[in-house]
Amino acid sequence: MHRYLRLSLVPVVLCLLLLGWVGQEFRLFERAWFNLTTWWQPAEQSIGLNRYQVVVEGRPIEGLDDDVSALTYDPDRKSLFTVTNARSELIELSLDGRILRRIALHGFGDPEAVEYIGPNSYVITDERQQRLIRVRLTDDTLSLDAAQAEQLTLGIGLNGNKGFEGLAFDSVGKRLFVAKERDPMLIYEVHGFPHDDPQQPYAVNVVQDRKRDSRLFVRDLSSLQFDERSGHLLALSDESRLVLELDVQGRPLSTLSLRKGFQGLKATVPQAEGIAMDEAGTIYMVSEPNLFYVFKQPAP
Repeated sequence: MHRYLRLSLVPVVLCLLLLGWVGQEFRLFERAWFNLTTWWQPAEQSIGLNRYQVVVEGRPIEGLDDDVSALTYDPDRKSLFTVTNARSELIELSLDGRILRRIALHGFGDPEAVEYIGPNSYVITDERQQRLIRVRLTDDTLSLDAAQAEQLTLGIGLNGNKGFEGLAFDSVGKRLFVAKERDPMLIYEVHGFPHDDPQQPYAVNVVQDRKRDSRLFVRDLSSLQFDERSGHLLALSDESRLVLELDVQGRPLSTLSLRKGFQGLKATVPQAEGIAMDEAGTIYMVSEPNLFYVFKQPAP
């Protein structure tokens, strides 16, 4: 009888161990606790990602054979920029997801992210070699050559195609946030690149906030966005189907779910790759295979 009881408990124990592993692997316990605490006491200083609703859902970006990756908003041109890496291009999009122009990229390796950092100025990442490449763009630019651009190679924890996946720029603090996708999942803060003052010595400082990174209850990082209005950082996770808002101390404040039935979505966003926000707080997103999304907060 005792032996039978012990044998019957084996599947139960294995099931509990499996559930525990799944909960840890997918960060389900932290996410559930966060959802409970924010439901009980919403953060007052939050952007309120949970209030956003989709207004453009899954619109195909016509005219592309390669998948887009990353997204950034250009406040001067009132347009968006993304990159493709199979056939390396920098692509300008309208705010409704139409292609405005295509710029060939030469010598950029595996371009995975692009970020606006000032008028006619952008940073593009080479994911595999962990290069940050600063480019300048005019309305007449047809192609860009990495060999003619300012570059910085970090080479921190090189890990194949799990390298630099997202960028965000704080124009006031002059910080470039760089997301490492996973294994391990990290957000670096790069100070001193790009180098804009030739009168000053070239000095680059890379900072990591381990406490903030440990609070990221997502499985990977696909893209970043810095909100200049609040000083908060948005982190996009493809595998967790989530956008996470972090305050200036790196504490999670709110989330935007990319799953069917949330935020007005009729279908789950398949593979979110890039996020951008304009000065009005409108969120733009691109997802493989070349789908375009827009999220807005309802009018008060």
